[in-house]
Amino acid sequence: MTSEPATAEAVTPATATAETATPEAATTSGSWTLGDLRVRRIGFGTMRLPQHGAAFAPGSPPRDRDQAIRVLRRAVDLGVNHLDTAAFYFSALRSANELINRALAPYPDDLVITTKVGPGRGPAGDWLPHARPEQLRGQVEENLRQLGRDHLDVVNLRVLGTDSVAERFGVLAELREAGLIRQLGLSNVTADQLAEARAVAPVVCVQNLYGIGDATGERQALLRGCGEQGIAYVPFYSIAGPGRDAGARGTELPEVLAVARAHGVTAAQVRIAWTLHQGPHVLAIPGTGDLAHLAENVAAGALRLTEAELAGLNALG
Repeated sequence: MTSEPATAEAVTPATATAETATPEAATTSGSWTLGDLRVRRIGFGTMRLPQHGAAFAPGSPPRDRDQAIRVLRRAVDLGVNHLDTAAFYFSALRSANELINRALAPYPDDLVITTKVGPGRGPAGDWLPHARPEQLRGQVEENLRQLGRDHLDVVNLRVLGTDSVAERFGVLAELREAGLIRQLGLSNVTADQLAEARAVAPVVCVQNLYGIGDATGERQALLRGCGEQGIAYVPFYSIAGPGRDAGARGTELPEVLAVARAHGVTAAQVRIAWTLHQGPHVLAIPGTGDLAHLAENVAAGALRLTEAELAGLNALG
């Protein structure tokens, strides 16, 4: 069963600077439909919100709660209506889901919260074996409890390896039929796993590694395939690049810096803009705990790269 492709809304180009990140600035990025849920193409990822420094690193200091709440509320003020989270996004004192609940409940009618199940972490933050099919309902219910919801908008099955996803995805499909989940997606999957899941239930999004320098031929093929099937493609680590969980490194590719200088923007903004240029079905979920960086990230939705710039950045992959 497939969903009909949607068309990104036309937008008026604007200057991509933090100063232009006015209320509803996220609308400059256009929008896409996740099943029956319309989202702006610039979203917000909450992985780094519970702590400073590297995500999931033992001993990372927790982020100030009030600061994290201000960032979430400001994101919504800027027009962001797509949040990416997970119950396993937590530090010693902070949980991303708890922060979302505290900052935004009662939730705006158009806010879409996407979460993930599959991985688990113990109370000390240690990673546990991925959930078995019979454990997935408990993970869904934990997200419901933390977020204070009676249903989850979108649930991604996070996958490690190339094993079959049919049984696990089938469990989530049953929970969708029961009304606990509205739409289903996948994370960190191959084209074969996507096809296997789609034979079980509709898939509205795929969240995979993709960015400048990480756009291998196989990843490009999956991105294009998702667009042809009307499925959103949501890259992770599109700003962090090789830094992965630790975040962006102190150095940047000279080609990215050259484009940033030409537009008077940051390298991170170039990376976000490049992501959005990969297709109208591609969504961005950059995360930050800093208000200024948040404004820059949202403003990047207005940055238009030239064909020559895109060709040069594409060649880095």
